[in-house]
Amino acid sequence: MFLAFDFGLKRIGVATGNRLTRSATPQPTIAAEGDARFEQIALRLKEWQPDALVFGVPYHPDGAAHENTARALKFARQLRGRHGLLVFEVDERYSTTEAHSLGARDADAASACIILEQFLRSLP
Repeated sequence: MFLAFDFGLKRIGVATGNRLTRSATPQPTIAAEGDARFEQIALRLKEWQPDALVFGVPYHPDGAAHENTARALKFARQLRGRHGLLVFEVDERYSTTEAHSLGARDADAASACIILEQFLRSLP
């Protein structure tokens, strides 16, 4: 069982999935800032009991890092430190664009699904 996140400063998309089905299911997006984000994530971890976390890391189209890249990586390190779970980082370029093109009502949760499914496809 994996819990995936699409990091944003105001919202964090969330999805669940597993290795067996290699598919992801959107969960309600976390609309919180600061420490409230960590409290909401802790509730999700308690509910889902994931084996590991998957975290989308944003990059420019050419692969270069930008401001949000550093923020996302810091947030992923904080999750790892707070919860002691493995955190897998996934390049999330174009995930939000893809979610919008698919007509997602909650682009953040849909983007988390895309990130998680990309990760699941990479597993042996």
